[in-house]
Amino acid sequence: MKLEAKNFNYNTKIISEPAFDNHITLYNGYINKLNEIDDVLKQNPEEAKANATYSHFRGLKVAETFALCGVILHELYFENIGNTQTQPSQETINTLAKYFGDFTKWHKDFTACANSARGWVCLIYDQRTESFRNIVLDAHNEGNIPHSYPVLALDMYEHAYFMDYGTDKAGYIATFMEYINWDVVNRRLQNLK
Repeated sequence: MKLEAKNFNYNTKIISEPAFDNHITLYNGYINKLNEIDDVLKQNPEEAKANATYSHFRGLKVAETFALCGVILHELYFENIGNTQTQPSQETINTLAKYFGDFTKWHKDFTACANSARGWVCLIYDQRTESFRNIVLDAHNEGNIPHSYPVLALDMYEHAYFMDYGTDKAGYIATFMEYINWDVVNRRLQNLK
């Protein structure tokens, strides 16, 4: 089964339309590469030569997780970036306060994570510990918590902000925090019930 790209229209104040279009190009590239990897794995993955140090099979499997996580994280990001200032629901505020002390502490922690991230920062629900966490991913497939549910995703790769903000990483993060689409985040939290 071929993975199809979702349609995302430009509708955000966080990044410019040219930056958004570049993001969509990258997103489509991850989809195309994942489909290509899937085709190769179906044909002749050279499983018998699999090796942890180096093998074609290992390369395909590592690239598979990088591409698939790239698709999923970008979809989450495109859905939760907004163009108006919305508010978290009281239930969302209460949930974040329960796990972070209060909403302001969650905000500070998420911002600190974003400042330290090379790839992504996500608010997740960790089903193992039954708690919410802000996590840092240095790459699409490095730092993900198995069996977790993503609630909010922020792309911190330099391509995400450099076109619009240059080296002003903090400005990008502040604008993201101001224009989170809380309706999407609120709905994701509701889906946990």
